[in-house]
Amino acid sequence: MTTIDFRLIRQLWMFLAVAEEKHFGRAAERLNMSQPPLTEQIKVLEQSLKLTLFERSRRGTQLSAAGAAILPAVQQFADQVERLERVVREVAAGQTGVLQVGAITSAMLETVPAVLNALKRDYPNLTVFIREIDSVEAIPALEAGELDVAFVRLDGNVGHGIATLPIAEDRLAVAVPRDHPLAALSRVRLRSLADESLVMSSRQISPAYFDFLTAVCQSHGFAPRVLHEVRSVTSQIAYVGCGQGIALVPSSMRKLASENVVIRPLKERVMVVTAALAWNANRHHPMVDAVVSWAKDNAARKPKKNAQASGD
Repeated sequence: MTTIDFRLIRQLWMFLAVAEEKHFGRAAERLNMSQPPLTEQIKVLEQSLKLTLFERSRRGTQLSAAGAAILPAVQQFADQVERLERVVREVAAGQTGVLQVGAITSAMLETVPAVLNALKRDYPNLTVFIREIDSVEAIPALEAGELDVAFVRLDGNVGHGIATLPIAEDRLAVAVPRDHPLAALSRVRLRSLADESLVMSSRQISPAYFDFLTAVCQSHGFAPRVLHEVRSVTSQIAYVGCGQGIALVPSSMRKLASENVVIRPLKERVMVVTAALAWNANRHHPMVDAVVSWAKDNAARKPKKNAQASGD
């Protein structure tokens, strides 16, 4: 069994303070200690790691190449510890539950608030922590237990013990610059996009969504000419506003469009899943059961659509 080296943890905390302050004196003040013990502990850390972490000169204290290389991992570790401390404090204060939620940006704008309102009504002492993620991050985070639920673009059997449930869908539309010829139309045929440069959600970030949109274009007789792959639907609209092509987006995104971008519905009726609930079916969490129950009730109240497709 591996034992925890608490001394190393303490030294890494000291390293982080010096790295961020770039000054041993200020770092010591931040840590509520005097400077000589801090300097000594950093030397001990460097010796144990066999690395020089800081370059010291008259100009001050700067990270070495090795120090800069380990800094991101140390910062991530510190964030995780702070998150753990926050959860422990909430539980110790008598909270009835803690829920770790991951969500894509569009879900945070539209879907997540409704879920949280329902949960807070039924569980007023519930503590919720929300983290913005890309859809592709959901599965490993749910597997590892870093997230309890995720609101992302996933659909169907994704494996790994991860269950999904579509909870929001929208009709596909096209975002174009205001001075684009297509902006003058009330509805746009998909086929008319054949010669246009498209801004798509990155396949690396949104594999199912990218493949679905590609298939939609191919079913209407053309392969999409992808000029840019970006991280989110909001980024697609921003690129369109910068004259970098046009984009297929959910119709509801019109409220996020800037003045120089218009969003026109497609003549064809193509539905996309804009948000799905995902959770790890192999882990039991009473608040996850409550979220799933809400999502199923919400889905049952919605009228069925004739056509549906998943986004990523």
